[in-house]
Amino acid sequence: MAEARAKLRPSRRERIRSHLTSLEQARLIAGLAQEKLAEDVVILDLRPVCVYTDFFVLCNGRNPRQTKAIVDEVRERMKAEHKLRPRSIEGQGQGDWILVDYLDVVLHVFTPETRGYYGLEELWGDMPSVELDAATA
Repeated sequence: MAEARAKLRPSRRERIRSHLTSLEQARLIAGLAQEKLAEDVVILDLRPVCVYTDFFVLCNGRNPRQTKAIVDEVRERMKAEHKLRPRSIEGQGQGDWILVDYLDVVLHVFTPETRGYYGLEELWGDMPSVELDAATA
């Protein structure tokens, strides 16, 4: 009986997809980060080459304190307004590079020095970026 109910219940990933598309999530997350004064916001479309996520949202905070504030704002607003919680968060202790995994979208919030050091844009440089003009929701 429990097995039958579990099969009828949509998975977390399916619930997320039915609510917002991955592109809508990426633009929403980017817009929320911009509202918290994140700098150099970029959305990379990884769908052509990646199976574990659709988009990366990359941005900078000026210092670890601001990176944490950006992440807190995105988490709280995504939860309150869209009932979406990240699957995991890494790096909040130091704040130089915080990764927030929403399954279809992964948010990376860096300090400028850390972003330059790791160079994710260069690593994924051949991936198309998404326009931010529609990022704010």
